[in-house]
Amino acid sequence: MIVIAILRTIFVALVAVVATTVGGIGAMGARLIGVEDRAGGIFDHTPRVWSRVILWAAGVKTVVHNPERMSGGEPRLYLSNHLSWFDIPALAGAFPRYKFVAKAELFKVPVFGPAIKAIGMVPIERHNRKAAFEAYKVAAERIRAGNSVVVFPEGTRGDSYAIRPFKKGPFVLAIAAGVPIVPVLLHGTHEVFPKGGWLVRPGQFDIHLLEPVPTAGLDYAEREELAEKIRSQIVDALASIYGIESEPTRARQPELADSD
Repeated sequence: MIVIAILRTIFVALVAVVATTVGGIGAMGARLIGVEDRAGGIFDHTPRVWSRVILWAAGVKTVVHNPERMSGGEPRLYLSNHLSWFDIPALAGAFPRYKFVAKAELFKVPVFGPAIKAIGMVPIERHNRKAAFEAYKVAAERIRAGNSVVVFPEGTRGDSYAIRPFKKGPFVLAIAAGVPIVPVLLHGTHEVFPKGGWLVRPGQFDIHLLEPVPTAGLDYAEREELAEKIRSQIVDALASIYGIESEPTRARQPELADSD
């Protein structure tokens, strides 16, 4: 079994390199010649194909629960738990028009970094509060341009499914943009490729889209209450569907968020 896992991991790595190179060059070239970032265009199509090719190589099946809660034209803010590098292709392969808020270090990776910049993903410096809020201003501009935005409000990847405290930055973004928040419970990525792991195993990703929460009319002072409401939805879903309990929020967290 270990030999099969090693061979699969090597195969996934090779496929990822090829997919990133081909897709990245295409996206960078399109940006260079001024191709418009429009719904259904190359900047929407490229990350979706990239993700699905990698998931195919890994032997992963993705199931989206309540797909009607995806954006049908109205931009939304998707907030998901975060456990694995595979969280990104899992969500990117399932969602329609969107941009990720991703840690700044990813934008320094050769080919991959320039490619996601060309596609319109938003870099965030997770240890710099001022820079992080500037990133959320950029994300708000993406939303006003008609894109949904995906953020991991826990920050970095976790070691278990238990939901950690949320950063407040994504909720400041949601209130500023006035768009609905769709809480997302992602399950299965930890078994396929956990944080700190190095072997890829086949499996199933379940993406649970929970009841959207409107933010229109809310103000900055309500950001913490909104954060706790969204976290409670994900915590309750995790407990009811998978029997996994999470600790209550114990302390106010810095108002930053990132993905990795």
